Amino acid sequence: MIDDDKPRDAAVEEELKGVPEELIDEESLPENQDASANEEIARLREELETAKQDVLYAKADAQNVRRRAEKDIQDARAYAATGFARDVLSVADNLARAIEAIPEDLREDARFKGLVAGIEATQRELDKVFSLHGISRIAAIGLPLDPNQHQAMLEVPSADAEPGTIVQEMQSGYMIRDRLLRPAMVAVARKPD
Repeated sequence: MIDDDKPRDAAVEEELKGVPEELIDEESLPENQDASANEEIARLREELETAKQDVLYAKADAQNVRRRAEKDIQDARAYAATGFARDVLSVADNLARAIEAIPEDLREDARFKGLVAGIEATQRELDKVFSLHGISRIAAIGLPLDPNQHQAMLEVPSADAEPGTIVQEMQSGYMIRDRLLRPAMVAVARKPD
């Protein structure tokens, strides 16, 4: 159908003479083609902007995934020995107990000097291996209780120490790099009754 409200180019009018109105396709007329082409261009531009945003989001997401994967790899390398280290801590505890249990007279006895020196050398070697792998002992005695590193097992009345201060260590605590491997089990001072 012809829209009489729109002015037509004289050349177009000349071409349309003699053509019945119902056969004229308004969209095929040049001025309507320009309008529909402009609409199509606007739609395509909008789709292009949407696609650009989608690409930017996808790139950012891929970069975040890459960073997370790199961090996971670094953590896996840094903390790979955690399970094994927890198991070996009981060996270190027993070795320390063995050294503490040796009476002073046996330490001086010539027959046991080699044995005592061997046990002490083993403990030094174990401490060296721990430090090579980032495993360190948590300081406890004389410090205030830190629930992130210490586990209070009991309270001991004490007039000498401030309440909340660690006065006895029952089991050593350890860190692996900046993570807790095992909390120190401690006794904490409280006001005397």
